[in-house]
Amino acid sequence: MKLSRSIALTVLVGLIVAATAIAQEKPIKRSELPAAVERTVVEQSQGATIRGFSQEKEKGQSLYEVEMTVNGKSRDILMDASGSILEVEAEVALDSLPTPVKQGLQKKAGKGKILNIESITKQKRLVAYEAQVESAGKRSEVQVSPDGGVLLHEE
Repeated sequence: MKLSRSIALTVLVGLIVAATAIAQEKPIKRSELPAAVERTVVEQSQGATIRGFSQEKEKGQSLYEVEMTVNGKSRDILMDASGSILEVEAEVALDSLPTPVKQGLQKKAGKGKILNIESITKQKRLVAYEAQVESAGKRSEVQVSPDGGVLLHEE
């Protein structure tokens, strides 16, 4: 009996640690951005409508995200406290994608309906395409590599 309690306690502690390790995003005001992040926001938001800002901690590091709309499409930029851009997620139209990417997303979506697609760029390099998919009333996401193939790991 003691062994099963010990195992259960260990699993519970592990789950708590894992849950707190996951980045926790919280909305913030523009006035709360570090100066370097504000400079990057000004540079990157030319001609855009800003929808909001958030901050999250990931591996002890503060990260900042600006959500905006550019020419009717969403664009989210993730930065570190120095204003360096870590990731850009930009909405793209399905018909603008190369055929292998379209086919890869449709294959992964199966019978589900593709709702919207984003390109994911890290360190100025396109690393994946991600699609929101609706199937049987539930939403999920699928990703493919920039050439439409399978990713080694999700981005």
